[in-house]
Amino acid sequence: EVQLVESGGGLVQAGGSLRLACKVSEFDFADAAIGWFRQGPGKDLDGVSTFTSSLGTYYADSVKGRFTISNDNAKSTVYLQMDSLKPEDTAVYYCGATRLRTIVAGRIPHFRYEFDYWGQGTQVTVSS
Repeated sequence: EVQLVESGGGLVQAGGSLRLACKVSEFDFADAAIGWFRQGPGKDLDGVSTFTSSLGTYYADSVKGRFTISNDNAKSTVYLQMDSLKPEDTAVYYCGATRLRTIVAGRIPHFRYEFDYWGQGTQVTVSS
């Protein structure tokens, strides 16, 4: 059974940093896209960043230059390093997984409907 477990959320002041982790079980990273999404109060679930081992990475414009996605294959974990946090980054952050074979060739998935498996979410709150 595929499982995703997020950790690392919390409360931080504006300008601070947090690192989120998404541990993925029973999933082949060689064919995987692991994405981070967030849902702020009253907002939709939006893609933040996606990691793939074969196609590279994706970042939403709102986080480019501030967030960095990385992976540790040995730990089956994808990280999201979040620096220079802003109050508008406040949201519940979710990680999702999908198999690249199900995606249009050469595309890095980053929309909600493209992902099949989800974690439970972790709250990130940035105070001003």
